[in-house]
Amino acid sequence: MTLSTGAAILLVVAGAWNLVIWPQFAKRIVADPRSRDENGGRTTFFTVHAVLITVSLALGLAVGFVGVVALF
Repeated sequence: MTLSTGAAILLVVAGAWNLVIWPQFAKRIVADPRSRDENGGRTTFFTVHAVLITVSLALGLAVGFVGVVALF
């Protein structure tokens, strides 16, 4: 399968977007008071968002990688 240059660039941009946006969201989640319970332990709120962020970063890397490979 061959991707057009436009599609490859779109994948690179989408991957870069994920790699820029999600770390900023992670900083906000870590600072959110709902992330820790009264004993300082992590809450379900934190765990769910950590998984969401991790999966999104992995997908962003994969999409960006496919886009870069398709350009060359």
